[in-house]
Formats: sequence, C-alpha cells, structure tokens
Amino acid sequence: MAISRRRFLQQTGLLSGGLLLHSTGFAAMNKRPIGLQLWTLRKELTGDVPDVIAKVAAAGYTDLETFGGGGDFFRMKPAAFRKLLDDQGLVSSSGHYYYPPDETFDGLIKEFITAAGILQQKYIVIPAMPAELYKTVDGLKRGAAQLNRAGRLCREANLQLAYHNHAFEFATFGSQTGYDILLAETDPTLVKMELDIYFAVQAGQDPIALFNKAPGRFALLHMKDMDKQNPDLNTEVGSGKIDFKNIFQHIRAAGVDRIFVEQEDFAMDPYQSLRKSADYVKKLL
Repeated sequence: MAISRRRFLQQTGLLSGGLLLHSTGFAAMNKRPIGLQLWTLRKELTGDVPDVIAKVAAAGYTDLETFGGGGDFFRMKPAAFRKLLDDQGLVSSSGHYYYPPDETFDGLIKEFITAAGILQQKYIVIPAMPAELYKTVDGLKRGAAQLNRAGRLCREANLQLAYHNHAFEFATFGSQTGYDILLAETDPTLVKMELDIYFAVQAGQDPIALFNKAPGRFALLHMKDMDKQNPDLNTEVGSGKIDFKNIFQHIRAAGVDRIFVEQEDFAMDPYQSLRKSADYVKKLL
C-alpha cells in the first residue's frame, strides 16, 4: 500500500485524500453531503467508470472528490464526467490536482481552474509538493510561496485552494514541524487545509490540537480510520483506533466545510466497506 502510493506520487505528482462531515450542535453541517475521495476506488476506476459511480451513489455518497490533472477525469473529459455526476444526482465540490513544475506553474493552475469550473468544484487541493521541498525549512518556505501564488489565482476565479497533508509534513525542524512552517508561511485566506486525520495520527499528532493551533484553517477533512492491529493499514470509519466522535466535537471551530471518506485497504468488498463507513458517518452527523 505505502509503496504503490509513494510510486504514484513520484511518477505523477498526485496523491489522495477522502472524508465526510459533522459536528455536535453543528446544525448547518448535518444537511451536507457525505463525500468520498475517489482515490479509494482507483483500481475500480480503471474499468467501467459509470458503473463505479453508480455503485458509489448506491453506497450513500453524494459528493465526490476527484484526483488527477485537469485534462480528463478517468479517461473522460470534464464536461462528460460532469454529466455522469449529474445523471447520478451527485456533485463534486473538491478535486486533487498535482503541484505543477515551476516553469509551467501558472498555466497549469489555470488549466486546473478551468476543469474545476466545469465540474462546479469549490476547492482545488494540492495533495503534495515535490519531495525535495520537505527536506529543509527553506524548501518548505519556497513551497508555501508557490501555494500562496496558486491561492491567488484560485481566488481570482472564485475558487479556494487547499493543501492536503500526509505524515511526512510532521517531520521536525528544531522546535517546529514542517506542517507548522506551512501553516505559518501560507496566507490563511489563500490556502486552507485539508487535514488527513489518519496521516496526522500516524505521525503522532492530535487532530484537535491542530485545530486549536489554526482555527478556521481546516476547510476539508479526510476521514480514514486506522486498523487496530496494523497502524499502516486503513479500515472502515468507526471500526479502528481513531476517536472520530471526539474529533467531530471540534470541527466547527476548525472551519470544516466538507468531509470526505477515504480508504486504501479493504478486507471486504469495497462497496460494502464504503457503505459501512457511510452508515457510521451518518450517525455522527
């Protein structure tokens, strides 16, 4: 699991995320759709895409977070994929788009903005930066400056940029982590955060402490649970080690707008697994 994900990042600059949404006393959020990061079904999406999307809808999800570049989505042009979502009564409020090379940065961000507009997405999410930028404080600052640049382009198009974490952002540089540096160096109005709760916990972080450190920054969440026996594996939300009930008590102050379920490992049929996670999340809403 970890190797294939790392190889995918190295080859394409992509990664993933996924979750849902809620909060006790969070009346506005209990009407929000339950979301799924489609990376969860990356293998299935190499086949019959309309069939996959129909099964996702049947499992209880109505908001799909895409991944990939802006040219096509699962071998479909943006307009065709948008029609497929419309036909199933689904929306896509967010998409993962890769971090562009410096020499083509603005042009590719604008391409992503065009694709996001066709899908009527609200958020453009950068799932990871080039590996070398995480090695030093200066590298992280350079990456943050580019995120701000992308954030300004998104704002001009009435979109919001966000950044999705993995575990490696929490490597320490003296008294601070790489994630601390990204939070400090990015403009909170230009760059929101999509907190992947699993990766934060895997890195030894407390999601609630992160919320308290930067209230209002966490527009999106990825919900995937940690297997009780093997922390390197995911499991259905509500079946693992992560205390989502407690975390959900704090997401209003965190600024959460959208939540996406994501899962990378399955011990049962993927669609049954997704239904189980969706049913659990509905109880939290």
